[in-house]
Amino acid sequence: MNLREALVKAAKGLGRAFPTITGILILISLFNTLVPVSSYKILFRGTIFDPAIGALLGSVVAGNPVTSYLISGDLLKQGISLVTVTAFLTAWVTVGVVQLPAEIQFLGKKFALIRNLSAFILSLVVAFLTVILMGL
Repeated sequence: MNLREALVKAAKGLGRAFPTITGILILISLFNTLVPVSSYKILFRGTIFDPAIGALLGSVVAGNPVTSYLISGDLLKQGISLVTVTAFLTAWVTVGVVQLPAEIQFLGKKFALIRNLSAFILSLVVAFLTVILMGL
């Protein structure tokens, strides 16, 4: 395969992926715009379920690491526990429920589901280990 064929093949693949990627970006942007960080405090009531809720929320509102650090700082200022914020932050970066259709399309259903489920479980493990190792 020469360079020209490779570029044509890559362009066709990108063309097929463009509608899916655009839809995912629009969904993430809408959710992040319509649901302010201050409303997250309503979900967290200081129960033992808060880390799981944080991981679920992080899984849905996925984004980039830099943004998650800013949001996590705001959550800590609102009095939300470190284990919950860590679960949220880890799931935010590693799990992608909104991106799942694109991931299934490009990587396969079985791989995408196993990767997201294991990333969700590991986000909780990382959250608890972080707090334990920090001695809090």
